Amino acid sequence: MKRVLFITFAFMTLIACNNSQKSDTTSREKGTIFFTEFDTPYGTPPFDKIEFADYRPAFLAGMEEETVEIDSIVNNPEAPTFENTIVALDNSGKLLTRVSQIFYGLESAETNDSIQALAEELSPLLSEHSDNINLNEKLFNRIKAVHDDTTGLNLTTEQYRLLDDKYKNFVRSGIMLGEAEKTRLREINKELSALTLKFGNNLLKETNSFKMVIDNKADLAGLPEGIVAAAANAAKAAGEEGKWVFGLQKPSWLPFLQYADNRDLREKLYKAMYMRGDNDNEYDNKKIINDIVNLRIEKAQMLGYDTHADFILAENMAKTPANVYKLLNEVWDYALAQAKKEAVELQKLIDAEGGNFKLASWDWWYYAEKMRQQKYALNEEELKPYFKMENVREGVFTVANKLYGLNFKKLDNIAVYHPEVEAYEVTDAEGSHVAVFYTDYFPREGKSAGAWMSSFRGQKILDGENIRPLVFNVGNFTRPTETTPALLTLDEVETLFHEFGHALHGMLSNVNYAGLSGTSVSRDFVELPSQIMEHWAFHPEVLKLYATHYQTGEVIPNELIAKIDAASKFNMGFTTTEFVAAALLDMDYHTQREKKELDVREFEKQSMAKIGLIDEIIPRYRSTYYSHIFSGGYSAGYYAYLWAEVLDADAFQAFAEKGIFDKETAQLFRDNVLSKGNTDDPMTLYKKFRGAEPNPVYLLRNRGFIE
Repeated sequence: MKRVLFITFAFMTLIACNNSQKSDTTSREKGTIFFTEFDTPYGTPPFDKIEFADYRPAFLAGMEEETVEIDSIVNNPEAPTFENTIVALDNSGKLLTRVSQIFYGLESAETNDSIQALAEELSPLLSEHSDNINLNEKLFNRIKAVHDDTTGLNLTTEQYRLLDDKYKNFVRSGIMLGEAEKTRLREINKELSALTLKFGNNLLKETNSFKMVIDNKADLAGLPEGIVAAAANAAKAAGEEGKWVFGLQKPSWLPFLQYADNRDLREKLYKAMYMRGDNDNEYDNKKIINDIVNLRIEKAQMLGYDTHADFILAENMAKTPANVYKLLNEVWDYALAQAKKEAVELQKLIDAEGGNFKLASWDWWYYAEKMRQQKYALNEEELKPYFKMENVREGVFTVANKLYGLNFKKLDNIAVYHPEVEAYEVTDAEGSHVAVFYTDYFPREGKSAGAWMSSFRGQKILDGENIRPLVFNVGNFTRPTETTPALLTLDEVETLFHEFGHALHGMLSNVNYAGLSGTSVSRDFVELPSQIMEHWAFHPEVLKLYATHYQTGEVIPNELIAKIDAASKFNMGFTTTEFVAAALLDMDYHTQREKKELDVREFEKQSMAKIGLIDEIIPRYRSTYYSHIFSGGYSAGYYAYLWAEVLDADAFQAFAEKGIFDKETAQLFRDNVLSKGNTDDPMTLYKKFRGAEPNPVYLLRNRGFIE
């Protein structure tokens, strides 16, 4: 199952300290802590010294400083060159980037009302600032002069890539438009910035506002002991001691759907989850969706594209909506047929147990879990003791060491933004510093749902110095209880490996320019490094390295490994169908050609009816909590996980053929994918690694759709 990811945005930062925390910043002017590189180990953010009051003045000063830098480029009396125009532009805005990466990292991982209010205040200011740069005709004329005549520049492939990227960014930002259109475009950008922020805030508040309180122990029948204990802890935290609380964070609602015998409560919790943003209350997202879709149509057509999807995909590997629909529909045919067979099997199980009802969406997980145990004798509660979170994390570290020679050392001398966050120095086989890596794995009310990777500082080479990145992974995994450590589900293990793959992409970046580094690649290429890591998660050779029983230290036995392997394709019809349904819904929204008042519920209903989605399954993300496309960066891009799976399935085949820890293959992947960022065309980079374009047969085989 492919994971949620929020990666390339500068807006994944960490929450700073609240106003009640003691700090030595009282003697300095607010915001100045951001004005220079941090005097800390490895230049890490001093979260113990940053105060909330520092952010706003640092943002304002950062915008002012970058404006001065842009004016300096524009008014340079020398003729435009690659260095004095393109490189100067790439190096501009250091202060604004520094504060943005930290603030927005926290805005997603550890937010509060003050941070959200400031984000709303800053949204139009940052939008205007960005437009002031991207619509600066004098600046564009200098860029165009360099772009139009590269014959004597003798540029490297990377340098030309940066030049072309900067040029296209200005064109796609509307620099060719007339003045009236530019004015309207500025308005649209401000509105979209505010709306997408509001969508995410509504979703977080609606997620946190629901709690299903259980006071009758009989209603817990079927639930494993660890899930009950976690619910008791949640109740205690909510002031409901002696009861049990289940909420809308996935580690809470999903196991209830899998194991709870009480069908009515399963329905109640599941409906609360999938009705988020659709309850006609203060957190309703339907009007926001309508406005976002229409503004995106207007913007795309203003820029010369038929639809928002055409605009987005022009810079992705897929290139056109037709290519995306082709992939999705081909996989849909396999997936839906398999899902229908699975639904028949589950209905037979219901009937055999004397259930006098038709399989519903809130029943699927419950009966699929029963079916999995029947078919494969695979009980996830039997497996979880072998997947202590700390052991899984050591597992990905071990894989990174065996593949790329990386070592991870826990750091206790740097500040973190929450007590649960841990930081590691990453070094290479020769002991040289590579990166700092932060992990933040448990759900909190101040944290957005899902899992993602981002950076507090990206990699680049500046004045001959290779500035190494500060990368973080955030998740929402099963919490430890008073009696057990955090024991992860198979899905959570896969997610941890997935996000670590993104982290490797950021950590191993080795390019010259900030604008091309790390994960600054197209949406349908960025998932390759993450998804290929999933292949190692449950490989027998890898499991033997990290999956040990948290109580006995016993290495996971061969019979359990065999069960995991045998069940690896179980329920794949459902998993693929709910994913592709969501990807098609995304495309349907963003291939609209005319602005109109959308009835969001009806639009979604018709979209799913058109493809024949069965009633027993809903799309993985319904519209009103579809944060990937309405508050993240995946509009007309959710398909990317499947597109990248064509790549990752084919890429892992190279390791499968030569050995999963084959050093030569790993070095090829590092040299041509992980370290290269956006320095060349994605397919060119892939073919340099693999020697050919990817073969889609491996995707279909891995999902069990063909032999």
